[in-house]
Amino acid sequence: MSPTQHLFAACLAMVALTFVVGLHMFRIRVGEMMARRIHPQSVALSGQRAQRLVDSRASDNFNHLFEVPVLFYLLCAVAIGSGHIPAWLPALAWLFVLSRVVHSAIQCTYNRVMHRFAVFLGSFLLLLVMWAMYAGSFLAL
Repeated sequence: MSPTQHLFAACLAMVALTFVVGLHMFRIRVGEMMARRIHPQSVALSGQRAQRLVDSRASDNFNHLFEVPVLFYLLCAVAIGSGHIPAWLPALAWLFVLSRVVHSAIQCTYNRVMHRFAVFLGSFLLLLVMWAMYAGSFLAL
């Protein structure tokens, strides 16, 4: 695969993760609402959901996949759009994706905060480094 294809595949993997977590969230939420006979209108607002629903792990993770990863998507889009893809970028992109998969797995299962935080911090710092290195390599052209 070319570097462009690797970056696109890494983005596609993040999109797939988001859909998997979204479907998991749907299954958990609908299951809980049916089991506890919660009317959908009674949880229309986030505050109502927080009061009525017990398991928000998948929902919280789904929201997290639209926070920091947006900067990952932007970096990949800039790299692909500009045609400037340093050799290290695809490898670090896949490392970022792997870290987000681990983060999601932790949050959607046993949800140990310090484990999840360590993985989050690692992925966050990795993305920060990726942006700094990319900016440096782009400006050096």
